[in-house]
Amino acid sequence: MSQIDYSLMSDIELKQYFLNHREDHAAFQAYLDRLNQRPQRIVASPDDSDFDEKVQAAIRQKLEAARANRNQHANKRDSVD
Repeated sequence: MSQIDYSLMSDIELKQYFLNHREDHAAFQAYLDRLNQRPQRIVASPDDSDFDEKVQAAIRQKLEAARANRNQHANKRDSVD
C-alpha cells in the first residue's frame, strides 16, 4: 500500500478522507494536528459579567457562517446543474 501525503489535502478533503477511512488512524491524527496548530479564539472568560451573552453570540455567529457556507455550496451545485 502506498503512503498518503495528508499535507496535500485541504482540511475538507482530509476530514472526508478520514471519515471514509476510519481505520486510518494516521489520517485522523493528521487532521487533529492540523486543527491544534490553529490559534484558539477566546470568546469570554468565566468572570465576564456578560459571559452568557458573549458565548451565545459566538455560537450564533458560528451557525450563521456554517449556514452561509452551506448556501454558497448549494448555489454552486445549482449553477452547475
